[in-house]
Parts: sequence; structure tokens; C-alpha cells
Amino acid sequence: MLVTLFVLLSSIVLIMGILYDYFESQLINELKREAAYISAAIENDGLDYINNMDDKNERITLISPDGTVIADTVADADVLENHIDREEVKEAIQNGSGTSSRYSDTLTEKIVYYAVKMKNGEILRISTRHYTVVMILLGLAQPIVIVVLISVLLSLWLCHRVSVKLIEPINTLDLEHPENNATYDELTPLLKKIAHQRKTIKEQLKNATHMQEEFRLITENMNEGFLVIDKEMRILTHNTAAMKLLNMSEAESENVLSVNRSKAFRKMLERVLSGVRNESETESDGKYYRFIANPVLDENNIIGAVIVILDVTESVNREKLRREFTSNVSHELKTPLTSISGFAEIMKNGDTPDEMVIDFSNSIYDEAQRLISLVSDIMKISELDEKAVVYEKETVDLYSLSLEVAERLRAEADKKNIKINVIGDAAEVIGVRKILDEMIYNLCDNAIKYNKENGIVDIMVNLAYSKVKLIVRDTGIGIPKAQQNRVFERFYRVDKARSRAIGGTGLGLAIVKHGAMYHNAEIELESKENVGTSVSVIFK
Repeated sequence: MLVTLFVLLSSIVLIMGILYDYFESQLINELKREAAYISAAIENDGLDYINNMDDKNERITLISPDGTVIADTVADADVLENHIDREEVKEAIQNGSGTSSRYSDTLTEKIVYYAVKMKNGEILRISTRHYTVVMILLGLAQPIVIVVLISVLLSLWLCHRVSVKLIEPINTLDLEHPENNATYDELTPLLKKIAHQRKTIKEQLKNATHMQEEFRLITENMNEGFLVIDKEMRILTHNTAAMKLLNMSEAESENVLSVNRSKAFRKMLERVLSGVRNESETESDGKYYRFIANPVLDENNIIGAVIVILDVTESVNREKLRREFTSNVSHELKTPLTSISGFAEIMKNGDTPDEMVIDFSNSIYDEAQRLISLVSDIMKISELDEKAVVYEKETVDLYSLSLEVAERLRAEADKKNIKINVIGDAAEVIGVRKILDEMIYNLCDNAIKYNKENGIVDIMVNLAYSKVKLIVRDTGIGIPKAQQNRVFERFYRVDKARSRAIGGTGLGLAIVKHGAMYHNAEIELESKENVGTSVSVIFK
């Protein structure tokens, strides 16, 4: 609308300017023709022709060759100044004719002069008023305003129609399918570009979504915890394993310091955010965690860090068990060896009575047997650990095998007046008979050793839902609840003093545990102090 109005006003001014110059040239031509007629009339009638003229629109002046005014139709010639310096007069004297124009004092009108040299040498000058563009526009103000007003209203209506027509197809564009829109040709390149960009964005989003899903699948299927933090230690992303390992809730997943406020953890974060890769190990509620932190760089600027969380509880416990095992083995080997060495040292002097030599020999034999049993048990566990058992698997009836073991332990049970019962029916499993025999023997041996006088040991074998269950139950001293999860560890003893008095290597239940693992069986333990213990081995 503003463009239309500007063009309209500019056009009016431009047209007026062009027409103004055109009318001025036409006016000069008319003055030329009129000067020719008047000069001819003056030559015929003399000055009387000028004196008798009564035309108020034009002024006629007759000037002598020296510039003196001879006659003038408007003013008295005697009072007029010399006109020799007037531009049009100079040109007429020199060239035969001349023109000029001069503005009035108000600049609202302009006077056009035309001078011609007559045959007698006198100069005839004709002048007339010519209004300026400003004056013309002021005179035409009313019609111009009417024209502009009509043009503005018409333009408003046309602009509205055109705008609606232009905008309507744009407002109804289907940007989901830009290439299917029916619009004017000028929009086609834009729609093609939008369609191309949309296709590109769609592909990029698809790739980004695919990569995000791949990242999610990888991190969610990691056993290790995964955290990404920014420079302000805010958690940007994490996997489910991290939440489980750290027992972290969604409410605590904003700042990494809410996960662990220990000094070592804070120091690790400060170091990694300064650009140094480092590791840290912490303990919480009996669990051990290792944090591996790597800085994330963007054009040599540290923007955050990636933290991997490992549950190293098992490896730490294994290391503890290894140290305990080494210590226990050393102790278990040292005790009988010390006894053997002591007895041998006494006997080597040669002055030991025969009765004592026999006693010492018996003691040496017992300690040697104890060493042999200990080394044998250690070798059995080592073989089971490394799955280096050379025996072939076969079909074994656990019921009949339990009867055999019970018979071998009958004499030992009779010493404490303990009754052994074998309950159940035939139940076959696929396994190594020797290992299964060791498992049942150690369970029953423990049940007898840690039983009370006149106690009972029940060996139950049954088959249910395609599973064979072997249960050894006693009425002994039981196991404290706090120590039930450790009794299957090597050399672990609930009551060390009592266990050493009873005898054994401390590896019986460890052999049972590794034998069960070798046969892919599960072990369940139920025990109550001073009531008894029940150990179940379930073969699938």
C-alpha cells in the first residue's frame, strides 16, 4: 500500500515536471510567433500600435540598440532603467533573438522573456507570466486530493484482494507433503526446497534415533553402570545398571554428588573434570565399587566426563578368600607338620622308650593321614574349579548311593548313638559317581560331627517335577543365621575351637558346593541354632 502511494505521488510530480518543461517550450514558441506579428505591425503603424494595446497577460517592450526603453505596455518608458544588460536583450543584439526567464520575489510564478531584433536595429521584447510547479500543484490541490483518495481506496481494495489471494494458498500449504501442493509457480522452488530439507531432516532424525536406540540398547544391556556428566557435575544420561548398582532413584539423578559424597569420589570428579583420567574404589553397605572416569573434550575444552561403575564385590571377596585360603592352608599344613617334626626330633636321639616310640609313631601316622586327607581335598576342589575331572558321566541312583554312604558312616554314627535314616525311592541323575559320593559323604559326615548325642540324621531322596532333590537333615547344633552364607567357603569354620576338636579339613562343604556347580545343581541351606540343619541339593 505504501509502495502504491509513493509511486502515485512520484508519478504526479514527474508528470508535472515533464509537462511544465513542455508547456514552457510551447510558450516560447508562441511568443516567437507573436513577436513576428507585432514587429511587422510596428514597422507599419509605428509606436501607436504598442500604445493602443490592452493585453494584461503579456508585456511588450521596445528597446533601442543602446538599451534605452522606447515604449512599454505596462510602465512609463521614461522611468524604466536601461535594459542593455538583460540576458535576452544581449542575445537578441548578438544573435537576432534571445530568451530568458526569471522568478518573481514569491517564487510562485516565473516570467518568460523573448526578444527579437527588428530590421531597424531596435529590440522587441515580449514577456508573459508562467506559474511554477508549486503554484500549479496548489491550484490543482483539490482534484489531486480527490484522485489520490480514490486511488488509495482502490489500492486498498486491490491490495486486500491480491494479499488474500497470495496468502490463501500459503496458509493452506500441506508442509507434511510440500511437493503435492497446487500453488502458483513462484512458490514451486520454495516448496521443492522445503521438501528436500524435510527429507534431509527426516533422514537425519531417523539416523539420530537409530544411533540413540543403539546407544540405549548397548548401555541398558551393560552390567556395568554408565554415567555421563557435564562440567557442573549434572548427570546428563545414565543406564539402569548405574541406578541399580548405586541404589539411585530418579530424584537423585540430577547431580552426581548425590550418588556418592565420599571424599575419594569427590576428588576423583575434580581430577577428571580437570582433564585427568583416574580410577577410584569405594565401599558401601558391604559392596565394593570401582569408578573409572574419563574426561570428555570438545576442541581441547573439557565439557564433561564419562564414568563407568563396576561392581567388584565378587573380585574383592575372592581376593579375600584367596588370602584366607592361603593363610588357612598354611595353618592346616603347619600344624600336623609341626607335630610330625616334633615327634621325629624326639625319636632321632635314640634314647626314647619303645612304648613312647609306638605312641609317637601312631601320632605321626595320624598327622600324616590328616595331611594326606587335606591335600586330597584341596586337589579335589582344584579339579572341580578347573573342570579337570577325568571321570566320565553316567547314570547314578542317588538313593542306592545314599544307602552305601550311610553304611560307611554307620560305625562313626554309633559312637554318638546317632541314628541314620535313608528315606525315599530310586532317583537317577546323570553325573560323576565319585563326585556325587563325595558330596553325600561330606554332608552326612558333617551332620554326624556337629550332631548331638542320640541325634538323628535323615538322608532323603525324591523325584518331583523332573527334578531330583537330595536332602541331608540333622538334629545338631545348627548354624547362626549371620554365618550361613559363608559355611560353603574353604576352611571356614563357625566355631574354630570346636571344629578342630572334632577334626576334619574344613573343606567338606566347599567340596559339596563345587560338586553341585559341576553338576549344575542348586544348594539350599536351612538351619536353626540348637535345632538342626537341613542342606538340599537340587539336580535339574
